[in-house]
Amino acid sequence: MEAGEDELRRAAFGDSPDLDVWGALASSSSRVRWLAAVVLGGQGHYAAAATVLDALRHDPDPVIASLALSTRASHHRQLGAHHLARGLDGLAIARVSDTDAGDPDGADALGARIDALLGLAADAIGAGRPHESRRLLAQVGETRSWRSSVRLGWVTAEVELASGRAHDAVAPAEEAYGVATGAGAVRHAIKSALVLGTSLVVWGTPDGLKRGVDLVGCDLNHSAMKGLHPLIWPSALVLAGHAPTVDARATDRAIEALSCVLRRAAPVSRQVAFESPWIPTGLLRSGEPPNADPQANFLTD
Repeated sequence: MEAGEDELRRAAFGDSPDLDVWGALASSSSRVRWLAAVVLGGQGHYAAAATVLDALRHDPDPVIASLALSTRASHHRQLGAHHLARGLDGLAIARVSDTDAGDPDGADALGARIDALLGLAADAIGAGRPHESRRLLAQVGETRSWRSSVRLGWVTAEVELASGRAHDAVAPAEEAYGVATGAGAVRHAIKSALVLGTSLVVWGTPDGLKRGVDLVGCDLNHSAMKGLHPLIWPSALVLAGHAPTVDARATDRAIEALSCVLRRAAPVSRQVAFESPWIPTGLLRSGEPPNADPQANFLTD
């Protein structure tokens, strides 16, 4: 039976990110199909999500079209293709001409505009242009939904990490974690814990390192329990680098999770991931082209 919009929202932005949403792909509602694609992307089914999103980018509703473009861009970034994401984020921001708000999850014109701006800021991080990221972040202005606030915290923390200022990444990451947890948004809370935990371990104070490892360890377990493969491999990679007692086991889990994600991606996405400097070499299986710095920032979303 096809899930309704309320159920899809719980899967995309609430407490059931592991929901089976395949039946919703045939929905007559473009909003439901977009929500289903968001859920599938969170589960690592990138190829299936791409089929839906590539169709929705032409939707007559400019908000849905913009959200679809931004979502597709986010999936590109998660596989290291910041250069492909940038074009889609540019199209996304061009599709929305007003700033109407009111949707509880930010699936409105203002939320779509903010998604696109934050996407462009994350794309600039991937291109090594943190100053451009800061300029784009300054254009975001007031956020009116929990989701926009959380994503703003992620990208703000990530630009500080990319600038070598981990101590300045902790506060926005902490705020994003608090907002996502308060909203009951499981997938966003897990991602926020990853960003916060990474910020803490990179900062490297004794207390921060312990808390960061604990956060990411819980994050890894929750991601695995909910089948959120795109969050498993970066969580495991952080542990492999900062928790020596779990080094080999964590690396194995990261390899398995990334391999699963790549198997579920379209051929072009797999090729881009293999060529990207953002996918750590140590996680690519034998026979896959090695090319990445294992310490590269892989959080941009």
